[in-house]
Amino acid sequence: MNYVITGSIGHISKPIVQGLTKLGHAVTVITSKADNTAAIEALGATAAVGSVEDADFVKATFAGADAVYLMIPPKWGVTGWRAFQNGIADNYIEAIRANDIQFVVLLSSIGAHKGEGTGPVDGLYDMEQKLKTVEGLNVKSLRPSYFMYNLFAMIGLVKQAGIMGANFGDDKLVLVHTDDIAEAALQNLLNLDFTGFQVQYVAGDERTGAEIAQILGEAIGKPQTPWVVFSDEQNREGMIQAGLNDEMADKYTEMGASLRDGSMQADYFANRPAKLGKIKLEDFARQEFAPAFNA
Repeated sequence: MNYVITGSIGHISKPIVQGLTKLGHAVTVITSKADNTAAIEALGATAAVGSVEDADFVKATFAGADAVYLMIPPKWGVTGWRAFQNGIADNYIEAIRANDIQFVVLLSSIGAHKGEGTGPVDGLYDMEQKLKTVEGLNVKSLRPSYFMYNLFAMIGLVKQAGIMGANFGDDKLVLVHTDDIAEAALQNLLNLDFTGFQVQYVAGDERTGAEIAQILGEAIGKPQTPWVVFSDEQNREGMIQAGLNDEMADKYTEMGASLRDGSMQADYFANRPAKLGKIKLEDFARQEFAPAFNA
């Protein structure tokens, strides 16, 4: 089989590439950095160096693919974030149509059922809707929950203020490790047994903010660390101080508010997967968070 993988060799894409090449499949990896070529080739894949913002490049790279894995890469500092996401989505759709691609595995997100009020996830709703318009296309839209990886942002808070927190956290936050997302994507790419447009939620754990603070705190020898639920304004100001522009601070604050009011996770709980991922918060705390905190 011939696969095209977007996302270069990041936390999710790299394990996907490894899994496919190990079984002898031909894999092309789109990367914006030529410096990644050697690492991609070391995995047994072919590097296609270019930008997913370049429609002609995407169209040429998708040629001959049996299936593609799609993700919209972050672009920090961009203004008009949703328009940026839609531009890339349109490039993908054009390339899919031009090359008669039959199967897509999409990295979407929990909250993509809403379309409004989830900050950076609103554009993923648009991506899902665009894919639904392609006649004959089979799509598995993976909607992972809050990345455990994002909890690394708590390290600075603990060291500077002795707390963890966000503008959400009183209720359960659905968490997932990127390795479990990669495994779900890989299995779908290998099996290609989905038809039409299908959604698959990917989650590994469900914890309140207080439980997150306790588990991460225990791993770093600070088990009494509290989780503080910030106001939206406090959250926004903290993000601006961390270097985000006004638009991105607003978007991520909006996403946090939708987690707080329950709307972002509502469809997940209505369609909760029967089986959660392998990696629990305790595993992440011990194996990754504590070493990063003590580095």
